[in-house]
Amino acid sequence: MKTLLIYGATGYTGRMAAAHAKTLGLDFEIAGRNRQTLASLADALAVPFRVFEADADAAQSLAGIDVLLNFAGPFAQTAEPLMRACLEAGVDYLDITAEINVYRLAERLGAKAAEAGVMLLPGVGWDVVPTDCLAVHIAQRVQKPRSLNVALQVPGTMSRGSAMSVGEIIGAGLMARFDGHLVPTPDAQPRHFDFGEGPVPCSPLSFGDLVTGWYSTGIPDIAMFVHVSGEAFPEGDLSLLPDGPTEEQRDAHRARAVAEVTAADGTVVRSMIETVNGYSYTPLAAVEAARRVLEGERRPGFETPARLFGGGFAETIEGTTITDC
Repeated sequence: MKTLLIYGATGYTGRMAAAHAKTLGLDFEIAGRNRQTLASLADALAVPFRVFEADADAAQSLAGIDVLLNFAGPFAQTAEPLMRACLEAGVDYLDITAEINVYRLAERLGAKAAEAGVMLLPGVGWDVVPTDCLAVHIAQRVQKPRSLNVALQVPGTMSRGSAMSVGEIIGAGLMARFDGHLVPTPDAQPRHFDFGEGPVPCSPLSFGDLVTGWYSTGIPDIAMFVHVSGEAFPEGDLSLLPDGPTEEQRDAHRARAVAEVTAADGTVVRSMIETVNGYSYTPLAAVEAARRVLEGERRPGFETPARLFGGGFAETIEGTTITDC
């Protein structure tokens, strides 16, 4: 039986993922940097644990592991050392980030990963699983899709870890894809998108979909936007934020994303995906992705969720619907 290692398991989303993996009966261990919190969680779940840093020596801590699922953000700090450790140890790498530079890194390491027989699959949570599958869905609605715009709706409160990751996304600068190439777009302007209750303003932002959308659909022009409402995208001292929203807060805010495709002949179509709250969706989708990889659904090199699992993967998570607008 193959073994999963959940790294960052004592964090807000990592804990939910570990509990879900236990419910599914997966053969897994947990890992991170803090021995005390790991030992407590491992005891509660009755699973083994490993203590190690996400650094240049991480490979030696992956003995006996087949798949690493990384929940430890900001991923700008953990993804590269853990990806390289996986390449050295022959372990498939998955994570839940939306940070575009992690996808660009996985893309650059793709050939080396393929050579090592290792898969690099970042983004197996919200937003990328729903938006990647939505992009594949809408691309099939027209002949010769030329451009893709994706807009996320981010309602409710944000976890401390997500807020730190957003800082990395903003720090990467504004980008879009033109003719298949990522280019800086510092003058990109907001646009309005309709998430079901009328058009709302959405700001340009560089999420990982600028990479995954290209690989999953082949659409050459891609732009990303986000509509922020409520207490999302907090400012100030992020270390003072709570771990994340309560279950009640999560249940009060479902998540939505809209995609708009323009075909070569000028035809424009729109589709929307709606899921449970992103923080509830992520552990379910991430563990399901890991389960599938453990069972052999894998392809060495850099991969995207929709390209590996198919465009219907997002809808395998209960409460997910795609609507053509």
